[in-house]
Amino acid sequence: MAVPTTTLSHRRISSYSLVASTAALLLVFHHHVPSTTAQPLPWQLCNDTSGNFTDKSAYQANINQLATALTNNASSSPSLFAAGAAGSAPDVAYALALCRGDTNASSCARCVAASFKTAQQLCAFKRGATLYDDPCILRYADWDFLTNTTDNRGLYIAWSYDNVSAAVAPAFDAASARLVNATSDYAATDPVRRFGTGEEPFDDAKYPKIYSLAQCTPDMTVADCRACLGGVYRRFAPTYFGGKHGGRVFGVRCSLRFETYHFFSGNPLLQIPGPPGAPPPAAPAVNMTPPATGQGGGGHKNRTRLVLAIALPLAAATAILALAVACLYYRSRRRTTAQRDSSGSPSPDDIDKSIDSLLFDLPALRAATNNFAESNKLGEGGFGAVYKGILSEGQQVAVKRLSLGSTQGLTELKTELVLVARLQHKNLVRLIGVCLEEDEKLLVYEYMPNRSLDTILFDSQKSKELDWWKRLEIVSGVARGLQYLHEESQLKIVHRDLKPSNVLLDSAYTPKISDFGLAKLFHMDQSQGATSHIAGTYGYMAPEYAMHGQYSVKSDVFSFGVLILEMVTGRKNSNSDQSVDLLSLVWEHWSSGTIQELLDPFLMSHRAPPDQMAKLVNIGLLCVQDSPADRPLMSSVNVMLSSDTISLQAPSRPTFCIQETEDHSRPYSDAYKRALKLQSSTDRAAMSPNEVTLTELEPR
Repeated sequence: MAVPTTTLSHRRISSYSLVASTAALLLVFHHHVPSTTAQPLPWQLCNDTSGNFTDKSAYQANINQLATALTNNASSSPSLFAAGAAGSAPDVAYALALCRGDTNASSCARCVAASFKTAQQLCAFKRGATLYDDPCILRYADWDFLTNTTDNRGLYIAWSYDNVSAAVAPAFDAASARLVNATSDYAATDPVRRFGTGEEPFDDAKYPKIYSLAQCTPDMTVADCRACLGGVYRRFAPTYFGGKHGGRVFGVRCSLRFETYHFFSGNPLLQIPGPPGAPPPAAPAVNMTPPATGQGGGGHKNRTRLVLAIALPLAAATAILALAVACLYYRSRRRTTAQRDSSGSPSPDDIDKSIDSLLFDLPALRAATNNFAESNKLGEGGFGAVYKGILSEGQQVAVKRLSLGSTQGLTELKTELVLVARLQHKNLVRLIGVCLEEDEKLLVYEYMPNRSLDTILFDSQKSKELDWWKRLEIVSGVARGLQYLHEESQLKIVHRDLKPSNVLLDSAYTPKISDFGLAKLFHMDQSQGATSHIAGTYGYMAPEYAMHGQYSVKSDVFSFGVLILEMVTGRKNSNSDQSVDLLSLVWEHWSSGTIQELLDPFLMSHRAPPDQMAKLVNIGLLCVQDSPADRPLMSSVNVMLSSDTISLQAPSRPTFCIQETEDHSRPYSDAYKRALKLQSSTDRAAMSPNEVTLTELEPR
């Protein structure tokens, strides 16, 4: 049987700034066996430090000492990883060795031992060397690079020489990105090896499956591993991997790869569902705890861990749940319908098969939240309160309790169930279950320890938890989540209420978009919609929506632009302490060349790169352009965020300014005018303008 091949180009990247070597080399790989006619592994980077050493010097002796120690330590370690130092100044040497997570101890030992010898041959007498081989990575230097686990400089990027066909390229790129993201997340949460492999079916005769691999050094934290893998993929995928059926990034601290053939050893550790019509995975998605029996285990009926451990497959929604909601709703309205309404909200026809394991018992949730005690309340919105709960087995959850007897709450529940249960993305909040007993309507979500973004960003003390890199990762994560909603998921969705309070943060500050109660579902060929009932939050609504009820994916882009400007400046969009709104304030400083005066002083005092902050302001201003046509798509925004070389357009002045909206000659909606009047009233001392939420008074 013929061995599948992938022809790859590779490029040395000396740092994250995409400074590449002038010559691109062509490589051919046959599973792990390189062609004799092309340059094989290993790939080396020499002298990432300064100076050379001499033969039989103290420095060479220290490297040889490390070769013996790291070969033994890496191969005997469960993590297949070792690091250390030898000697004393000025001849101290530092080294790191990492073997791939799918290899064994003997193969690891052979690779590390050979790599030390090869490095000293390919980088003769250089005091620093990095070697990428199969199945190990080696680095040594005369300076202590071990203390900084986030320093991933010295990269090789490799990509397929051949393209997938133009007809399948967009779907393939979306599928490979989804798989790489999922595999990276799996690797980051692997407590031993920080390693993951994945498989995803793809509905194409030539490329029926996509495979992936991701790994970090095991001394990295979960957050740093996620950030490293996500960072390199976002930076290089748009430039090098688009339309390619294979690609990889080699880094000392993190590496990733995807191919259309099985290139790693053993079965994939992660399998995710593919697009409709794709062949089903051959095995369960992840190693799950066996299903529990009885009524215990946190209050589930016929509980199964599969639903709790991962987001629901895209093709599976919850018939029994949403039908129950629909029955309650239609019974209360004494009417039924079998079609989706013209506004785009889900109907019973949107609902697939029953998943009984999502049902929770009401007594279990009452016990978990101490009967919805005030002390457990995490927050409250227009449709009800959210409580922290601890299930009987110790799992922490967030329980959203919709207002009792609220028809609006029933509508929101139906919308949120159908949408959230059918979406899976690391930057979207995960639905765990639901309870529809007695008069209660309860949604159970994964618990986010850092709560919502606004509780940290706009707190003078807590905001110091968000350094520049955390803020950049939060912005990038929200952007990825929105791109998934708009362009990559099976459902085309406009969120309509994106704001900091609807961005939740997990323990690693990974952002997750929440609250889909106001979301609108589009047909895939539909570009915009309109409503006479304005729903959203004052200060984040796009002008065409606030004034005319017209919404599209560009409405969310506007809201995202506002969020970016808030992240960079540390200011709310509308604040009683500001004489003008944030958009006008940013534009004033941007156009006068004094934007640094407006940037968050905490970031400026903690060495945040001014050019990167200015870049984010530029992107934010592009997102809040007055005309939807002038705003970029979220896929374009992600390219801007991930590239250091792309030239950004100059923004024009945002003409939609809050203070100007008192001119009632302009065609604002009645709901929006009421919000403006509410904002200017004097009896609102305790409420900030960003907290005014406009809701519809009848079903969408």
